[in-house]
Amino acid sequence: MTIVYRDQHLLVLNKPVGIATTSPEGDSLFERARALDPEAPALHPLSRLDTQVSGLTTFARTELANRVANVARRDGKLRRSYLGIAARQPDEQEGDWRFPIAFDVRDPKKRQVAEISSSKAAHTHWRVVATAGSLVAFDFWPITGRTHQLRVHASHAGYPLLGDMAYGGEKRLTLANGRILSAQRVMLHCAAFRMPDPAKRGSVITLSLEPPDDMQKLWRGAGGDPAVLKLSLT
Repeated sequence: MTIVYRDQHLLVLNKPVGIATTSPEGDSLFERARALDPEAPALHPLSRLDTQVSGLTTFARTELANRVANVARRDGKLRRSYLGIAARQPDEQEGDWRFPIAFDVRDPKKRQVAEISSSKAAHTHWRVVATAGSLVAFDFWPITGRTHQLRVHASHAGYPLLGDMAYGGEKRLTLANGRILSAQRVMLHCAAFRMPDPAKRGSVITLSLEPPDDMQKLWRGAGGDPAVLKLSLT
């Protein structure tokens, strides 16, 4: 875990795989952030990544930053881009998924696409970044922020993320040449972030983070160049 960015109002960490952003049961990224930044007047997570997901995780250090983020989210000016890798390529290069999401009646820890009274509207914009053999790299932009939204939407659309066994993703993939690729966790990474700067009216904070080694290794194993996987909002 490393600090990607810190100023008067924001703290941004590179979240590793294997730790929850928040947890009532002990260790979490939030608890580690508080230990790293004990002088933050009002530390609050602005995003929550699943345990198996890596990447940029942003915390407001002040009440002003939290208010600015909430307004930016409402107005569509707070954006997070996620890199996802799947093993099935879509016919189109860009689009929107607007599948409503509800609790999975079989497992309350999971979510499902469903048209029931408890469903919540969910909207994901997606585009294809690159392909390598049978693999496809997606850039996901969650317009809403439902639990497991990107994973559920990708699976329902027919493109489950590699390693996401909870939602139909494969852990092992055999290529046409017989080579076996392995995904030990969900292939999803928060790669870029942008929001208005709480300290400077009219200014914008933009950050990006390269995908971790396991995603680059998977892509390289399929014959792709990992350099194409870096997302940017500049």
